[in-house]
Amino acid sequence: MQHYSKMLAILAIPACQALLLPLAADQPGEANQIHGHKYARQNLHKINAKINKDIAVHGLLLWSSMGFLMPLGVLVIRLSIREENRARAKAFFLLHVILQVLALILATSGAILSIKTFENSFNNHHQRIGLILYVAIWVQALTGLLRPRRGTKRRSIWYFLHWILGTAVSLLGIINIYTGIIAFHDKTSRATWVWNILFTAQVSLIAFLYLFIEKWDYMRRQGVTSGNEPTTPSPDNLVSSQIESRKDLVLVSCSKQNALKNLFD
Repeated sequence: MQHYSKMLAILAIPACQALLLPLAADQPGEANQIHGHKYARQNLHKINAKINKDIAVHGLLLWSSMGFLMPLGVLVIRLSIREENRARAKAFFLLHVILQVLALILATSGAILSIKTFENSFNNHHQRIGLILYVAIWVQALTGLLRPRRGTKRRSIWYFLHWILGTAVSLLGIINIYTGIIAFHDKTSRATWVWNILFTAQVSLIAFLYLFIEKWDYMRRQGVTSGNEPTTPSPDNLVSSQIESRKDLVLVSCSKQNALKNLFD
C-alpha cells in the first residue's frame, strides 16, 4: 500500500507542475497587457491635451489677426483719409501698414499650424472660409504693394478694389471666428459662451467707432455756418432784436414830435 502511495505521489508532482506552469506563464502576460492599456490611455490623454493646446493657439492667432488687427487697420485708414494735417495723415497710413503686416504674419502662422497639426478635409464651413481668407489676405497685400500713384487713371480703380477686398476680408474674418468658436466647442465639448460674448463686444465696439468716424465731420460742422448759409436766430436773439426795434421806433417818434414842436414854436 505504501508502495502504491509513493508511486501516486511521484506521478502527481509532474502533473501539478504541468498545470501550474501555464498559469504562472499567463500572469506576466496579463500584467503586461494591463500596463499596455494604462500607457495607451496616458498617451491618448497627452495627445488630446496637445491637440487642445494647438487649437487654442490657432484660435488666438486668427482672432488677433482677422478679428482685431485687420478691422483696426480699417479704422486707422479711415482716420488717415479724413485727416487734414499731412504729417498726421502719413502717420496714420504707416500705422495702417504696420497693423496689416502684423495681421498677415499672424494669419500665416495660424494657417501653417493648421496644416501641420489638424486634419484639413475641408468638409465644414470654418475650413472652407479659412482657405478663401488665406488666399484673399495675400491678394490684398499684393494690391497694397502695387498701389498706383495718386492722380493716375488707375488710382480710382485700385482704390475701389482695395477697399472692397479689405472690407470683405474683415467681414469674412469676423464670421469665420464665430464658426471657429463653434468648431472648438464641437471638438472639445467645452463651453464657449464667454468667448462669444467677448468677441461680440469687441466687434460692436469696432462697428461703433467706424460709424462714429464716418459721422464725426458731419457732427463737427453742425455748429459752424458759412457766409452763404442763412442763419436761424435763437429765441433769445429774436426777443432782443424785437426790443431794439421798439426802442428805435420810440426814438424816431420822439424826434418827430420834437421837430413838429420846433416848427410851431
